[in-house]
Amino acid sequence: MKVAVRQGLAGLLGLAGLALCAATPAAAWSDFNVACENGGNYTLRARAVSDEGDLVTGYLHLAPRRAVHVRLVPMGVGYRYAGPGVWLDGIRETAVLNFSNAEQVPCIVTPLGTVAVRARN
Repeated sequence: MKVAVRQGLAGLLGLAGLALCAATPAAAWSDFNVACENGGNYTLRARAVSDEGDLVTGYLHLAPRRAVHVRLVPMGVGYRYAGPGVWLDGIRETAVLNFSNAEQVPCIVTPLGTVAVRARN
């Protein structure tokens, strides 16, 4: 189980690149910005972080007063944070935010404090 969790979160540790991984402890990246093609910028805020600095559970802020509790679902490759009616699938900084089964939105995930710009088509 612990190996599966590490594999699932390996993508999160690579979010800022190898240079930042060496310079900054992973525990400092407890909050992430999810910039999506629909123009939305959502925050993934940590609630629980493992000893290795991996985000295990947290809140995905979809609107100013709407946060959904999400939990890591171990995957073979990549990661999935799932909550009621919403889930975020990804590998490293590339992710897809799913709202129920009706809508999928491509996104870029970066540590909070860094800027990611996603062009709208």
